[in-house]
Amino acid sequence: MLLKSQQSRAYYKRYQVKYKRRRQGKTDYRQRLRLTIQDKNKYATPKYRFVVRFSLKDITCQIVRATMRGDVVLAAAYSHELPKYGMEAGLTNYAAAYCTGLLLARRILTKLNLADTYEGNTEGDVGEDFNVEPEDEGPRPFTCLLDVGLKTTSVGSRVFAALKGGLDGGLDIPHSEKRFFGYDPDEKELDPEALESHIYGGHIAEFMDELEEDEPEEYAKRFAKYIEAGIESDDLEDKYKEVHEAIRKNPVLPKKEKKYTGEKKKWQPVKKSYEQRKADMQAKLLALRAEG
Repeated sequence: MLLKSQQSRAYYKRYQVKYKRRRQGKTDYRQRLRLTIQDKNKYATPKYRFVVRFSLKDITCQIVRATMRGDVVLAAAYSHELPKYGMEAGLTNYAAAYCTGLLLARRILTKLNLADTYEGNTEGDVGEDFNVEPEDEGPRPFTCLLDVGLKTTSVGSRVFAALKGGLDGGLDIPHSEKRFFGYDPDEKELDPEALESHIYGGHIAEFMDELEEDEPEEYAKRFAKYIEAGIESDDLEDKYKEVHEAIRKNPVLPKKEKKYTGEKKKWQPVKKSYEQRKADMQAKLLALRAEG
């Protein structure tokens, strides 16, 4: 028995497919519209986004602005850069997300010559919620909006670890402490000690100790890169503090050196000049006369 279609012919004639990235499940255009649309009285001032994305082996943080031709990335930082600052293992955990956000914040402020004006949270109490204060004399702090993409914004998510790194790095990002790790929704308070422990890898150290004691083989398998780098559970807090200091000391991305210095290959013949074509024609005429 055939079921009658509920849509009329007019419905199908007016049907319009959704955007390609919406069909692929890659872009939430409802969210993107609210993050990119700008008020008319702002006179085309760019609206910047603090974009955080996660993959299986990397964390990407970018400062992006939208244009009619597409997004323009002003600065970017990746967790695979952390080995340059002294952290060779655990490049996708909560602590690494904080380091990546901190690296991006210091990099963009250095690029805009605001690093000395807005140093961020330098007191060391990373567990407390930090908000940058604008200077009375001088430029205002660099403001951007958090773009989480399709990531679930649950309490304690790594997205907010990157956000916390950006805040401590000196960026002005509108936020609430309700999504940081350690926030108690019943008491409506943030536990600074719990958040600080997570930022310095305290939860990783506890798991390392438990696994090393109960299952040594599993410990050797899961923390192979830590063992290879000579990092133990007691060293994690000091290690991450050293990484934070190294990031603040030199956040600039060095330029890549050009590997190939020779001539560029040309796949099509070079067009001859008038004099060259005239000389070729004279040579052909001389050859024909010699044969005749």
